[in-house]
Amino acid sequence: MNERSKESETPIHDRALLLHGAKRNQLLTLDEVRRYGSDSFSDPDFVRLYGMKPAEWYARGVRLLGRTAVECTRDAVADRIGQDVAAVAASLPAPGRWVVVDPFAGSCNTLYWILRHVPRSRGIAFEFDPQVFQLTKQNLAALDRAIDLKCGDYSVMLGQLHTAPDEAMIVFVAPPWGTALNEMEGLDLRRTEPPITKIIAEFGDAFAARRILFAVQVYEKLDKESLAELQGKLDWSDLKIYDFNAAGRNHGVLLGTRGWTP
Repeated sequence: MNERSKESETPIHDRALLLHGAKRNQLLTLDEVRRYGSDSFSDPDFVRLYGMKPAEWYARGVRLLGRTAVECTRDAVADRIGQDVAAVAASLPAPGRWVVVDPFAGSCNTLYWILRHVPRSRGIAFEFDPQVFQLTKQNLAALDRAIDLKCGDYSVMLGQLHTAPDEAMIVFVAPPWGTALNEMEGLDLRRTEPPITKIIAEFGDAFAARRILFAVQVYEKLDKESLAELQGKLDWSDLKIYDFNAAGRNHGVLLGTRGWTP
């Protein structure tokens, strides 16, 4: 996200300003997206989405709010998550089809990459914010993957999520971290908004007869107690941390299953 109190004078490197300032709920120009990448990460093409550099996705009609530009999972990370999810999904005995669910859609970029890597898959996403919902719906229309985007709270709408008898489920879990991330102690998976442990339980209860693969986006520094508590709710789990940033500041994914073991 891109926040400049003075359009042409003030650098936009401060992500806190982009998240909470005047540009938070405004569309960014291509120049603003590229300047955010340059000022924050020394890379004008940092905000790569849907397999495209900013100039490419902007030319296709894709548009982002300031806060979405900061909060979205860029291609480098989303692609790796998609590959790792696909590797575990391929080990499912008697594989059929997959329904991939994202309860916190945002840009839908990670869901997009999971669908690219997992054969015989379809995507469903939930977005609570009406402004983000409308914009992302328009963006998805320009892409090569169909995603059924629903406006509303996933926890209220779970009853509307229907699966075919031969479909297993992948759930990408990336709720807002809020105050759950402490740079000294790490990410507490019990304090995200809502808690990740709660999300896992909700899907497990709602689809108790369904084989589920969870992909939880995490931070390199993790609260050990919260990690152990979450792993205790899964039949199998594997933690992968990527190496795109400086040590200690990387993102990763916790893969876990309910109802089956790879």
